[in-house]
Amino acid sequence: MPDWLVLTLAMLAACVVVVVITVVRHKAAPEDEDPSETPDVIEYMTMWIGVVYAIVLGLAIAGVWEGRSAAQDHVQTEAVALHEISERVRVYPPDVRDRIREDVNAYVGQVVDIEWKTMADQARTTARGDELFDRLRHDVTDYQPGNDFEAQAYQPLLDQVTTAAQARSARTDSLGATMPGVVWFGLLSGAVITIGMVFALQIRRTARELVLAGLFSALIAFLLFLIWDFDAPYSRGITASAAPFVNLFPHLNG
Repeated sequence: MPDWLVLTLAMLAACVVVVVITVVRHKAAPEDEDPSETPDVIEYMTMWIGVVYAIVLGLAIAGVWEGRSAAQDHVQTEAVALHEISERVRVYPPDVRDRIREDVNAYVGQVVDIEWKTMADQARTTARGDELFDRLRHDVTDYQPGNDFEAQAYQPLLDQVTTAAQARSARTDSLGATMPGVVWFGLLSGAVITIGMVFALQIRRTARELVLAGLFSALIAFLLFLIWDFDAPYSRGITASAAPFVNLFPHLNG
């Protein structure tokens, strides 16, 4: 099911639930009930519950967005490091240079064409990707520089291999959901309590109040969907993309 359809259904469901409960409650209420006599303490509690829940939602959204941004940074760092390796081996003998560049191209092709889909569908990297990266690392580290010029390029190449390895490891660690289950329990419970407090104010069945209650519920549903959508940086909605690899290695695209 597309994400936009899930969002639409969630928002509509929130609105329908609020409207139905309001109508049922209004019909079941005593004839002498006066909605204007809501105790001040309930209004005070409702205000503070709304404020606290808004803060929690804001922190959750900031957290998952930061995780998504960090995931994209890992991809950018890895792609740049691999590109630097491919460029800096130009000082090596042609056979060594071509072998290392072939290793880089094979690894990038694996990441873009196969591993990225595996990350999205199964929340894991591929064993083939690990194998190709190890081959690249061994070809870079096992070479013995033949002169001072090659020796000067050797250590920076090792640094770039280390950077790429760290970025790959960080990318692997970023797979899957980042929000703990207990946090989701708090977010969903808070949503129920916050919306439930709307009924504690004894809203009436006027068009204005029903619209406002429905929009308020739909907004909370949208924010919860936004958190869920950003929670898995590589597999949902606005995901981290493989664009840095494609941009730096355009000859491998297609």
